Amino acid sequence: MSAAPAEPVYRNPVLDADWSDPDVIRVGDDFYLTASSFGRVPGLPLLHSRDLVNWTLVGHALQRLEPESEFAAPRHDCGVWAPSLRHHDGRFWIFWGDPDRGVFQVNAPEIRGPWTRPHLVKAGKGLIDPCPLWDDETGEAYLVHAWAKSRSGVKNRLTGHRMHPHGTELLDEGKVIVDGDRIPGWFTLEGPKLYRHDGWFWIFAPAGGVETGWQGAFRSRAFFGPYEEKVVLEQNDTDVNGPHQGGWVRTPSGEDWFLHFQQRGAYGRVVHLQPMRWGGGGGWPVIGDDGAPVAEHRRPDLPPQPPAAPATDDDFPGGRPGRQWQWTANPRDGWATHHSADGLRLTCVRTPDAHDLRALPNVLTQRLPGTPCTVEVDLRLDDGEPGARAGLAVLGDAYSWIGLQRGPDGTVRLVHRFAETVADQERDAAPPRPAPGGRARLRVDIDAGARCRFSYDTGETGDTANTADTGDGAGQGGFRPSGQVFAATPWRWVGALLGLVALAPTGQGHAGTATFTQFRIRIQEKRADR
Repeated sequence: MSAAPAEPVYRNPVLDADWSDPDVIRVGDDFYLTASSFGRVPGLPLLHSRDLVNWTLVGHALQRLEPESEFAAPRHDCGVWAPSLRHHDGRFWIFWGDPDRGVFQVNAPEIRGPWTRPHLVKAGKGLIDPCPLWDDETGEAYLVHAWAKSRSGVKNRLTGHRMHPHGTELLDEGKVIVDGDRIPGWFTLEGPKLYRHDGWFWIFAPAGGVETGWQGAFRSRAFFGPYEEKVVLEQNDTDVNGPHQGGWVRTPSGEDWFLHFQQRGAYGRVVHLQPMRWGGGGGWPVIGDDGAPVAEHRRPDLPPQPPAAPATDDDFPGGRPGRQWQWTANPRDGWATHHSADGLRLTCVRTPDAHDLRALPNVLTQRLPGTPCTVEVDLRLDDGEPGARAGLAVLGDAYSWIGLQRGPDGTVRLVHRFAETVADQERDAAPPRPAPGGRARLRVDIDAGARCRFSYDTGETGDTANTADTGDGAGQGGFRPSGQVFAATPWRWVGALLGLVALAPTGQGHAGTATFTQFRIRIQEKRADR
């Protein structure tokens, strides 16, 4: 039964984690959102809401990245860039650009699938941010996309195509329909979303860069132009830097809303909801508070819903991770073992890259919350070979992890290691310590600015760990601090990740397993009702 919210307003961000490059649609009374997933698997997350404020993760549209061989190892900033989600002819459609291969699409009869395998619509390097449009007035179909200069040498322009109504192929060579170089002051034009409204073709597209840019709107009476432009959302005197790249959606009662992201460093691209209306100054859209982002606003005119957010906690029933987890590359059989009890049982995968977690495909990750929080998990290192290790990581261009490692004499030690951005291998963040029974509860307290404080509890009575490591003294409830404060860092386009990992150096035979239980994230500063 739905419960009425405590307040008639919502507060931004409505998705306070790295749901990058969001796009949104409504089908009936339901709203659906997808986002970039880059090189993580499964990809193309699918979120559901009834009120545009409370969202849950219901699945993924892409179970593996193709070609398989190219994503057998991590490619953190490649893969699935800026998807567009649409509903047409009784099916859900997602188009995205792989900057190294071209424009792809998948489709399904229901949001939970089954989804088709990826179909290459347009091959080429640097083709990004595609968006289709099926014009109900004419029966024609179109596609617009942007360009990545890193692959193509071209940027700051949008190319348009006529598309087969089946969504399988393009019908022409394409034409530049918006050239940002011809618009004074505009640069890095990208992320187009294509619509029809009031007799116009509309393209909502950001420019100016993810941290400092703005949201633009373009309109033309003909798809191939000419288009006129206007800035419809920018930072102004707010603290929402670079508000742009998102999607427009209309509620059943006729209200208009715009979802977009804000780049927040290690937290990635968090999602804001802005009110929107048509008709400002010549029929242009007006987003936010007369073009400035709102921090809070009256809720959409939709039935009240109970508070909800994408899941974070996990007991791993049957050894299966929840939907919130993604591998850093295409997974292989044997990395995780299904069983009848709770707990995630990971194989200590042998690898020549045991010195650098960033190079490992077998790291199970989820998004770093955008609000200060405490992350905890229980770990048991089961019988295994010397060098086998497992732990809890905060992973980005730099990383730090705390966990257990089996020594040459068979004993298990608590270890804490890190690697700087420029380093090609990790080093100790604190001296190894005894871990009797091969068990520990691991903790990371993540404060404002994504500053991470690691601690542990091995359950040893009279633990005499060096409490001077952080200057904070012994942790509460048996936890002892470990190492210095670590400032989480993003990847190039991806926010920092929380990770669970089990590994071992190269060698022969089975290296053992690690079991994770009771993964919990506790928000430190609970905001008022969402």
